[in-house]
Amino acid sequence: MTTKEFASTPSSSPVPLPQASQKRDLRAYLPHAIVWLVLLTAPAWMSLLGGYTLLATRALVLGMAAMGLNLLLGYAGALSFGQAAFFGLGGYAAGEALMHLGPSTPLALIVGTLTGGIIAALLGPIAVRLRGIYFSMITIAFGQALYFIVVNWNSFTGGEDGLLGFSRQPLHFDTLNIALTDVNYYYLALLCFAVVVALIAMLLKSPLGHAFIAVRENEKRLQFFGVKAGTLLWIAFTISGFIAGLAGALYALLNNFISPAALHWTLSGDFVMMCVLGGMRSFWGPLLGATIYVVAENMLSSYTDNWMSLLGLMFILIVLFFPKGVLGMIRSKVNS
Repeated sequence: MTTKEFASTPSSSPVPLPQASQKRDLRAYLPHAIVWLVLLTAPAWMSLLGGYTLLATRALVLGMAAMGLNLLLGYAGALSFGQAAFFGLGGYAAGEALMHLGPSTPLALIVGTLTGGIIAALLGPIAVRLRGIYFSMITIAFGQALYFIVVNWNSFTGGEDGLLGFSRQPLHFDTLNIALTDVNYYYLALLCFAVVVALIAMLLKSPLGHAFIAVRENEKRLQFFGVKAGTLLWIAFTISGFIAGLAGALYALLNNFISPAALHWTLSGDFVMMCVLGGMRSFWGPLLGATIYVVAENMLSSYTDNWMSLLGLMFILIVLFFPKGVLGMIRSKVNS
């Protein structure tokens, strides 16, 4: 057979994908497109509901922190109750940066992110020596230790009254000044959220992301191959701390205020609840859980002071009847 004849054979021509495979690929990208469409247009359609832009920003910021925790909880399989410590420290660092380093919003966000991540990196090697409930307990201990430091350092943090005297500053681009109104600040938070989402997506598709899942599924087998699971957990713990620090900085600038409650272990429990509500082994689950949590808190608190009891009941029902979270329930309904 000549080279010309061989090149013309059907086996050497590219084989088109079956139509069913193409449809499956489109269906895989459709949820992501819907999420981004909703996020990009949220201020427009929320203004029609009465102006809940601040509420949407709060859900976005808390969802970012929950997605950072989900990297550790949902993918690496380690339950941490110390996420709020890095969240709160990021908020305090952002406020202090605005007050003492310079009136720059980007600088405040960078300082807050670095503070949360560096503290997580320093505490991580101690925490990852333990597993299971003991890991959860030591993260609570670290978080509460940092909480009491913030409460008692009155001259620097404001103590129990929280940190006041700072506010988000306009963004400067040469001669262009962009005032951070509620809508503009939402889009700044969305930009930070998009960066975090892109980094998490790339990480989960990388060998390191697959190694995180391997730690969750069978740590002993991973160690048999010579891989140090503790190092992997430390990396996940540190990345989660950086994300929490950024979310905390955004949260502080959203309210122009930060209090010690942002470091308390109960907020860490709320982050865990958000992951479980939405679906802790799914990519968008924590964001959905944070949205449910913020909306339920806003609605229920307007009717009763015992809104946490109702929210807890909802959480129990979802865990009992939909163990994969609300997003898992939606997926099962769509695929059935």
